Amino acid sequence: MRELVETARRWTAEGREAFLARPVTEQGFGPRDPSGALLVDARGERAGSLYRGVFDEQLTAEVAAVPAGVTARVCQVSVHGAEATGAGLTCGGESEILLQPLDSVPAEWWDELALGSSAALVTRLSEDGTQASSTVVRAGAAPGTEAAREALELLGRHRAGREARYSDEGLVLIEAYPADPYLVIGGAGELAGLIGAQAGLLGWEWVTTESGAEAEKLLTERRGSACLVMLSHEPSFDAPTLRTALRLGVPYVGALGSRRTQARRREDLLAGGAPEAELSRIHGPIGLDLGARTAAETALAICAEILSTLTAGSR
Repeated sequence: MRELVETARRWTAEGREAFLARPVTEQGFGPRDPSGALLVDARGERAGSLYRGVFDEQLTAEVAAVPAGVTARVCQVSVHGAEATGAGLTCGGESEILLQPLDSVPAEWWDELALGSSAALVTRLSEDGTQASSTVVRAGAAPGTEAAREALELLGRHRAGREARYSDEGLVLIEAYPADPYLVIGGAGELAGLIGAQAGLLGWEWVTTESGAEAEKLLTERRGSACLVMLSHEPSFDAPTLRTALRLGVPYVGALGSRRTQARRREDLLAGGAPEAELSRIHGPIGLDLGARTAAETALAICAEILSTLTAGSR
């Protein structure tokens, strides 16, 4: 949904009659984008993507049929067989799609997405499905409601996703958009570049640095989404930076090195005041055991471990 920010803001400023479409429930389809969403205006102009566009025409027609004063419409869509494979879907499926007027989506939602922040949108639908009210929940906020608590739990899984809940007041849709992982790679060279390339394939941000001061600044600014990958073996750089990452509580801390290097780092960290209980948070040897032998395979193993660590709460 982040890719819709510019369009949503522009259409809102223009006063366009438009709707935001996204799934409430879904079955089938195979692998799919958990953050897929579509903007449709009254003239049929569209932005974004849902199910590779197979329902675009149907959703455009549904938008045109929404009565005045209605702030929500839930419509059923389904696709099977050759039509599904022809659209590039792995398999057929069916879904309930929520159509919500763009002007009823809080402006702060688009602000949070534009900033790359971790935030969730909680949308409550009336029992008859014709009215919707949305609020924004930011990471770190105090959960004022049960839906807000669940939204914060979803954000804590570090993976975009949607969940629908039914209550006495109707259906509640929770859409979580955590900030993308931000890899701070301590050190340079071939492996650093390959880790960055793998991160790029996953849509993650990354940066390399050989400066302890710069690393501390980057980790502090992005502490909720930062992941430290320490490749350097320089004692004046690696131990202080690892200690900073542990102190900030960044979601992933990993360090490359032999047993001897890991032992030296441990001694340096303890001497620098790092609590011994915290040292277990450092992944080292770094990377999942995939039997990696080349630098490219090692980069894959490291990114796989980061992904596994970040999403541990969702399994």
